[in-house]
Amino acid sequence: MTTNDDFFMSMALKLAEEAGNNGEIPIGAVIVLDGKIIGDGKNSNREENNPTRHAEINAIESAVRAIGNERLINAELFVTKEPCAMCAGAIIHSRIKRVIISAKDIKYGACGTVFDILGNKKFNHIPEIVFGVMEKEGNEIIKNFFKKIRNSKKKDTLGVFE
Repeated sequence: MTTNDDFFMSMALKLAEEAGNNGEIPIGAVIVLDGKIIGDGKNSNREENNPTRHAEINAIESAVRAIGNERLINAELFVTKEPCAMCAGAIIHSRIKRVIISAKDIKYGACGTVFDILGNKKFNHIPEIVFGVMEKEGNEIIKNFFKKIRNSKKKDTLGVFE
């Protein structure tokens, strides 16, 4: 881990906060190549009514447009929550070199927590995986988002929103 890891993860965390403020699950991602951000994304599933609009997919699409190539060789993905199976597949296909993750996903994580897609030696590309960069901050954003939802539901059942 480098100090750059913290810097780029802080950018992803800002995107996660934006997603949460928009009513999305608060996940953000940035893709870095040669020390520069070439793509970014945040969850937009609900806004776009599309289950594939995860932060990682949005960031990959942004990055490949920026460089004009579907291969992101030597690129690094900074993401605030462990990628799911769908996103892990996209990471493999785009040949991202390194995946830096803030928080584990104990329900859908595909980087070794629930599934081991990114670390599976049967695939032709295996990125380096780094867990725990700004882990406290990543977990807090998710925790606070769901706490806010639970609290608003409690208020609604009390007739506050009638």
